[in-house]
Amino acid sequence: MDRFFYILAYDISNDKRRTKIAKLMESSGTRVQGSVFEAWFSPKELDKVVQRSKRILVDKEDSLRVYFLCEDCRKKVSLYGKGKVTEKPGLVII
Repeated sequence: MDRFFYILAYDISNDKRRTKIAKLMESSGTRVQGSVFEAWFSPKELDKVVQRSKRILVDKEDSLRVYFLCEDCRKKVSLYGKGKVTEKPGLVII
């Protein structure tokens, strides 16, 4: 199954919804900053996370941004300070 690299960033105005979204993102990606995650998803996995997020978000108050980074673009990510860019997972058993 092919997985692709994504950056997910959210801005949630309500603490309860923000906690729910954070838990969802933590279960499927790597937190790289407060509300920013890196993750490797197949198209089906990404759709599942987005659909679950949409059930939590309030359209007029919150936002979730999903950025696709191609492999060449991911290799060009610059990181300054601590941390590392999330590596592509090996074998994943679900």
